[in-house]
Amino acid sequence: MATHPQPTFFVGIDWGSTSHQACILASDGTVLGEKAFPHSGDGLCQLIDWILSCVSVAARFIAVAIEVPHGPVVDSLHDRGFQVFSINPKQLDRFRDRFSPAGAKGDRRDARVLASAIRTDPACLRRTDPLDDTVIELRDCSRRAEDLKKERTRLTNQIRQQLWRYYPQFLELKVDLSAAWVLELWDRAPTPKRARRIRVSTVANLLKKHRIRRFTAKQVIDILRSKPLTVPEGVTASATSYIGSLVRRVDLIRKELTAVERKIEAILDSLKACAEPADDESTPEKPDTLPDATILASLPGVGPVVLATLLSEASGALQARDYRALRCLCGVAPVTRRSGKKRYVVRRRACHNRLVNAVYHWSRVAAQRDPVSKARYRALRARGHSHGRALRTVGDRLLLVACAMLRNATVFDPDRVAAAHANG
Repeated sequence: MATHPQPTFFVGIDWGSTSHQACILASDGTVLGEKAFPHSGDGLCQLIDWILSCVSVAARFIAVAIEVPHGPVVDSLHDRGFQVFSINPKQLDRFRDRFSPAGAKGDRRDARVLASAIRTDPACLRRTDPLDDTVIELRDCSRRAEDLKKERTRLTNQIRQQLWRYYPQFLELKVDLSAAWVLELWDRAPTPKRARRIRVSTVANLLKKHRIRRFTAKQVIDILRSKPLTVPEGVTASATSYIGSLVRRVDLIRKELTAVERKIEAILDSLKACAEPADDESTPEKPDTLPDATILASLPGVGPVVLATLLSEASGALQARDYRALRCLCGVAPVTRRSGKKRYVVRRRACHNRLVNAVYHWSRVAAQRDPVSKARYRALRARGHSHGRALRTVGDRLLLVACAMLRNATVFDPDRVAAAHANG
């Protein structure tokens, strides 16, 4: 990680959709300037030029505090060499009480609160470093894939609701309604009346085409031809028309999702190959030749989705090998609350939701396939812990192992881990 000089001037920026309010403080807390700038290319250039004109130092000696850790304001500041820090909105609300216990709020006040927070309590803010172009592309693809999956689920639920109105026997197949073969089956038999005329050979060819083995053609036909509901023809016509529209949208989402997932895999392959170790045994392997993507991919339970989320959403903590920051971002670090004789531990809520989901599925798969993680999960469950808490503890251990592997530049060795676990 690059070292940063001690800042001598402190800037708070309260960003907005149309304008950004800025406040500059000296090291003794004196206000050097306050001004608002429009959200535009010229406005952001004026903001940066104004900050530099108010102080007599280079941009690397200026610390800027802002609520969001990304966006055009942050990108512009990084491009000019500023030290940029982000703060959680809940933390900002607590800092605001130092200036107004009554709860007064305004853009100018928030900008000054941000500047004061970075001046007096820099440890409470998280430094944001500029991301590599590949990581930015990976993050956008990963988020787009997640959005497409949510949209697919929403549309699938609407298809299920319409089938429930007139064709509940189709739901008795208990299959993923967004699957290509299911949508093709519905297209061939969209109503109970059409299902009575479909041939067994047609269904058999469809199942063979999509390599479906959990059903036989006769089983599918028997389910679709079971006694239908008695509904007006208008209900059937309306529902089939609506489902047809939904099916076309689901098919488009499936194609886009396939393209995005292939793009993610290509980016991950490029990250893994960016510093491949030499295959020649005569050349000693250097510890720093293994890329982070290769090391993380070797861990049990880490697939393309989890790997893409970790590399794109927690890149700073991974580069710093900061275990404490990782466990807080991923929501596996518990929160202890103590007051007098009372003491209790609760789940962390101030965390990154995408990282929380990624570590949850990482832990879930590891508890199924990794013997050490499985033993740890079973022991926690035997002690009375819930499924979620046990998986968070397993994920906490996996993050610790990942940081150790990243520091040592080694891939996961299941035999070594099993031997160490057996020896206590």
